[in-house]
Amino acid sequence: MVNYKKNTKAIAVTGVITAAAFLLTFVFRFKVSFLTFDLKDSLIAIVSLMYGPLYGLASSLIVAFLEFISVSDTGFYGFIMNFLASGTFALVCGIIYKYKRTFFGAVLGLVFSIISVIFIMILANIFITPFYMGVNRSAVISMILPLLLPFNAAKTIINSSAVLIIYKPITNALKKFKILQNNTQQNSLKGVIITIISVLLIIITFLYLTLKLNGVFQIF
Repeated sequence: MVNYKKNTKAIAVTGVITAAAFLLTFVFRFKVSFLTFDLKDSLIAIVSLMYGPLYGLASSLIVAFLEFISVSDTGFYGFIMNFLASGTFALVCGIIYKYKRTFFGAVLGLVFSIISVIFIMILANIFITPFYMGVNRSAVISMILPLLLPFNAAKTIINSSAVLIIYKPITNALKKFKILQNNTQQNSLKGVIITIISVLLIIITFLYLTLKLNGVFQIF
């Protein structure tokens, strides 16, 4: 009975956060060339950190499908790429945090998520984009340094920073209403420091994207 109640709460909370992640795509979403920038992965990752990588993977699949049938303008190709990016981000951080449920484990998971998404999406663009977009593979490869690498790095860094900023308030609220168990210990000073760093990362990355889109940076 206890496990049933826990699973019911996990499914319910996952559903609410997944819905919020989808709604966030309407609030904050813009295009960079054929790529879409949004903040939904931060909420999906929180599901993965709270309840495990499989919940995060399910959340990313649901959001990708909802985008596919609503706001997406890239069809099935966009659904595949969307799920690959969000799923990789949630899966990697969730797996690492599952076995190291500490503040350091969360940060380590997000760092590896950033690296994994960059690697997976570069490969996905090289092998999938030419098939669906009808372009030469060499043309896609030529976009790695000027577009694909900085875009995926910026997107994952900002989403990771957002996770570190909003994770604690969300989990504290859930614990207050006894929806989430208090099974982790956090160092408050570390939390303050990482929040400040996260905000700075968001600001710096947005400034970089703005300058990049205006042609100030031509190499990276």
